[in-house]
Amino acid sequence: MAIQVVWLKRDLRLRDHAPLAAAARAGRVLVLYVDEPELLHSAEFDSSQLQFQRECLRELDTQLAPLGGCVARRTGNVLAVLDELRERHGVAGLWSHAETGNRITYARDQQVAAWARSHAIPWTELPQTGVIRRLKSRDGWAARWNTLMSQATSELPERIEFASEVPRGRELEFAELGLPPSAKPLAQRGGETLAHAVLESFLEQRGVDYRRAMSSPVSGWDGCSRLSPYLAWGAISLREVHQALQRRRETLREEQRSGRAIDRRWLASLSSFAGRLRWRSHFMQKLEDEPALEFENMNRVYDGMREAEFDQVRFAAWCEGRTGYPMVDACMRCLHASGWINFRMRAMLASFAAYHLWLHWRPTSVFLARHFLDFEPGIHFPQFQMQSGVTGINAVRIYSPAKQVLDQDPEGVFVRRWLPELAEVPLEHLAEPQRMPLSVQRDARCIIGEHYPTPIVEHASAYQSARQRVFARKRAARSESAAVYAKHGSRRRPAARGRRARGTTKGEG
Repeated sequence: MAIQVVWLKRDLRLRDHAPLAAAARAGRVLVLYVDEPELLHSAEFDSSQLQFQRECLRELDTQLAPLGGCVARRTGNVLAVLDELRERHGVAGLWSHAETGNRITYARDQQVAAWARSHAIPWTELPQTGVIRRLKSRDGWAARWNTLMSQATSELPERIEFASEVPRGRELEFAELGLPPSAKPLAQRGGETLAHAVLESFLEQRGVDYRRAMSSPVSGWDGCSRLSPYLAWGAISLREVHQALQRRRETLREEQRSGRAIDRRWLASLSSFAGRLRWRSHFMQKLEDEPALEFENMNRVYDGMREAEFDQVRFAAWCEGRTGYPMVDACMRCLHASGWINFRMRAMLASFAAYHLWLHWRPTSVFLARHFLDFEPGIHFPQFQMQSGVTGINAVRIYSPAKQVLDQDPEGVFVRRWLPELAEVPLEHLAEPQRMPLSVQRDARCIIGEHYPTPIVEHASAYQSARQRVFARKRAARSESAAVYAKHGSRRRPAARGRRARGTTKGEG
């Protein structure tokens, strides 16, 4: 009897798995995961991401075992794997979650669709991220997102018949795949159980000061939800997170109505978190609607603005965390070790590369994609364009790295942790160590230019130059910006949106 193939991609979980639930009702099931060499060796992939995936898959395998199933493991081209299954066992249906991925996965999915049509095999792709396929207009998008997230989670049938005759295959070692082991000792661990534990700890304890804590790399380490890698690889569904959040908010409101004292920070913090869940899907929708955003400026008026001036020396210094700007370098070194940094510091890294160093967003975005454990193409590339000032519909935000030290790490905890060469620098000089008198440098055992780099550019002049050049293009981009907004703009706050479309600027110099 032909089998129903559940093709796992970014949905490495058992709970709220609509394709698995539907396939189990349709017939005998094979749960399939394919390690694809083209993805594993792409410029955006890192061994830490593979390690996280494997931890998720191992737990899923353990969860399926009492049900009589397993995750069948294969390595190679997905088309070849599917065709071998068709020839040897027969494939009655292919099931998966819809994916908003990069060019590699986009092209692969097109090929799989053609393969399925050629063999009259129905391929059912079900939504999981709030992204809407073939969206004609952004009007009403938020309401549709809410409807999707409010639907009941998928439940597995009581009995699942697995295709036990299909060989399960094996998980290849990193070396067999031509990859080094993960070099991120502080990376989060994968798995569905951990995902739900992280969600619970955030909603019940850690999230109380989220609205304030999320901006600082010090407080954000625990104060942010830390769910992003679990959402990126599907160890937990966005719908589960959304509904758990709604239950927690209603519990707090009920406690309030009954006269019980609650920490007033909770409702504001959870409201902010709810907005960021929608924001996540909002950005993914941009890439879904226009896949070229992985490579091309959202607003084509900005084409040619940076490409010809790409400075490899500046790029290398930024990548390695040796720009001479402590907050930039500390964030980059933290990222190298952990695969995570809070959003504000991600924005600062992108902004510094784009404005201070005048680097095009494409190479810098690829570098950080490789180091983000939670790399999600749909969020990543449109965000990089926004932070680099090439959308024409968003505020131009140029961060002052020195100000970020003063505002977000006033005690120097984060900077000193990740830049031990600055450990003895007096706090009043930590934001701009190059301004220390030589005698203070000697006392601090940190000679600028020897133990820690001289700033690679001067902030004020780089800020002014970037601002002038970007705004020269922004003025010319107004007509095209209207079309960009019509396709990609948020519809939630019309007044604020109108100001952004007209070119409101917020510099942080």
